[in-house]
Amino acid sequence: MTKLAATINETVEMSGLSRSAIYRAIKENRLPKRKNNGRSLILVSDLQNFLNSLPVSEA
Repeated sequence: MTKLAATINETVEMSGLSRSAIYRAIKENRLPKRKNNGRSLILVSDLQNFLNSLPVSEA
């Protein structure tokens, strides 16, 4: 079964971004964070949308 949501640590691992970059995106409302029993979760689909929204490098 494919995961639908990931913890912050899993999000960092899956995305290759730093924890601070993930938290900054959450704070700037560019990456939605869900809460369940005090645990922060990121929907995998939201992470994919966020990554797809990042600018493409010209290099």
